[in-house]
Amino acid sequence: MTSSTTDLADARILAIEDSGWGRSFTFYQPRNLAFWVYLMLVGSGALLFAAMIGRTYGAYSRAILVSAAIFGIYGAIFWWFTHHIDRYARQPLKLLAAAFVWGGFAATWAMASYANTALINIYGKVFGHAFALDWGPALAAPFTEETAKGFGLLLLIALAPRLVRTAFDGFILGAFLGLGFEILEDISYGLNSGASQFGADQVDASLGTVLLRVVTGATGHMIYTAVFCAGLVYLLGRPAQPRRVGLGLLLMATAMLLHGLWDAQGNFSGGNTAVALGLIAALMVVALIVAALVFRLTVARERDFLAAILAPEVAADTVTAAESAAACGNTKQRRTFRHTGADRKARTRHGFVLDAISDLADALAADHGASTPRVEFARSEVARLREGRPPAPE
Repeated sequence: MTSSTTDLADARILAIEDSGWGRSFTFYQPRNLAFWVYLMLVGSGALLFAAMIGRTYGAYSRAILVSAAIFGIYGAIFWWFTHHIDRYARQPLKLLAAAFVWGGFAATWAMASYANTALINIYGKVFGHAFALDWGPALAAPFTEETAKGFGLLLLIALAPRLVRTAFDGFILGAFLGLGFEILEDISYGLNSGASQFGADQVDASLGTVLLRVVTGATGHMIYTAVFCAGLVYLLGRPAQPRRVGLGLLLMATAMLLHGLWDAQGNFSGGNTAVALGLIAALMVVALIVAALVFRLTVARERDFLAAILAPEVAADTVTAAESAAACGNTKQRRTFRHTGADRKARTRHGFVLDAISDLADALAADHGASTPRVEFARSEVARLREGRPPAPE
């Protein structure tokens, strides 16, 4: 083995260590105080949510079931999408589930619901009842709700310090924290709308709210908390993410500003439907742009890790330089690589090769760069798919 090859292998091991790629997550940690704090707040939030459903289910069961079914499908779609964009040092499903559950029960019911009420009451005492009624939600929820979800990220760091290593990890976990918050909050909104006419036509009454939340939800809590948590990681610093206090505070403030503007849109529109719709559209576009910019900012570190993991494979001609560049690149670069195929079949094959390279990176990370049977199989799959050969008979 030459010195250059040794250097590439050492850099790969360092990238695997720094990124936490391939590590598993153990939720049950009875000697970790964070585990008991997580369990206590999630449990209390779940009990509060169950009590609310239990009190109202007899009268508004149809509104609850319709809301739960629609938001369940909606949540599953966004779960798939958020997990799909995490194609680098993928977080274990158990850790993503822990983030979702915290956002759904602890942040929503055990923390933010109480904090919102308390803060709005303070606004009422200081600035008057009319001010609190008009501006209270917009000046309370961005602080209390993002803080409650951000506290969940701190607990996840304490539970999985070797997995939450970069701002991109914070971005992905923040999206799942926000998704959990949004789904459970939206179900309660659907229930409240169903009860607005004393249970008469409760499904029709709730559908309007449900559909509005479905249409606008993609630019709601998921984006706010993804941006907030990416900023929180920058603020704290991690072993694989240098501390950048200014950038971290900027991202956290941006998330809270977007959240506050969304909650205040009714005050800005003055009851004018056209203005309200214009504000909604504008805020959705701005949120998507911010999310794309933060994704692009944070994912660069992950792409560097992937390039370091694949570098020895490129040196050994297992993966070509073009394939590695595409695998480590953005969507445009991946698309360009796929379109280099001479025909549709070749373009499809190129896409399969990129998927196989991702699987190879996962295998290398899980086996710490060793040439295990799993890694050798992943290498053979890259070659097989590149050449268009059928799978070997079992």
